Amino acid sequence: MKTRVTELLQIRYPIVQGGLAYLAYAELAAAVSQAGGLGQITAMSLPSPEALREEIRRVRSMTDKPFGVNFAIGQHGRAYEHMLEVAIEERVPVVSITGGNPEPLIRRLEPYNVKKLVLVASVRQAQKAEAAGADAVMAVGQEGGGHLGRDDVGTMVLIPRVVDSVRIPVLASGGIGDGRGLLAALALGADGVEMGTRFIATQECVHAHQVYKESLLRGTESDTLVIKRSLGTPGRVVRTPGAEKILELERAGADYERLKPYISGKQNRRFVYEGDDQEGFGWAGQVIGLIHDVPTVRELIERMVAEADGGSRRLQQMLSGR
Repeated sequence: MKTRVTELLQIRYPIVQGGLAYLAYAELAAAVSQAGGLGQITAMSLPSPEALREEIRRVRSMTDKPFGVNFAIGQHGRAYEHMLEVAIEERVPVVSITGGNPEPLIRRLEPYNVKKLVLVASVRQAQKAEAAGADAVMAVGQEGGGHLGRDDVGTMVLIPRVVDSVRIPVLASGGIGDGRGLLAALALGADGVEMGTRFIATQECVHAHQVYKESLLRGTESDTLVIKRSLGTPGRVVRTPGAEKILELERAGADYERLKPYISGKQNRRFVYEGDDQEGFGWAGQVIGLIHDVPTVRELIERMVAEADGGSRRLQQMLSGR
């Protein structure tokens, strides 16, 4: 496959693995890159800059293909700075930025040959990212897992709106988990896709507890909830008793201090690592309705490409009247 994204990132298929807090480490990142996509490490889930350096080197011991480091900066202030220096020192080829103002990071990366991707949830954010110097944007619709935009705009509308509003390549995100989603994203004008939730349900996502993976297999598109809307930072999670408890508190008017013990990274890790669905919570998009197995990353990507190819031929036949 050849798109502006494959050329920009020097990858075989225009499929980028999302940052996935507490889950995107060397095993998953290397598997995605080795299979032809772009794998990523999550920087801000690691305990120190040296831990990031070790993780980067672990990826390089597993694959010689390009990979990225994701910086989820929204709730970390300027704590990312030392981590970013490690990414620069280790000559990471791609950096993605989510959840905050990307401009300081983009500015720091300007002297280096690093491709800069920015997650956006609106046309305005995409235009600002482009103006700041992003090489591509990843536009996430409200179907997606994790933190979302506040406008509740779905992927089907958001992607062509963003494509029409910027000149740089656009990756579609939110509700994409198979080859049909990949083909649809390309038809909407995107140059590729970014997927998070679907990569959790793979064999190489070794840090995700089996209970987490089973919740993705068992759930339908109706089995997600949006929490933290009352705080102005909505995020989509899989439906669990722990997530329901957060929603109940929000409906009762709880402020941030009251919610803090329930929405913390610690509570996220309780579900992600320990499978505690009574107290913990885990990010997930509506795409769980399309997840029915836990393949290897290579099996998933090759299946997606084959599905997209078959779908393309079907459309060509329909459009040509054959």
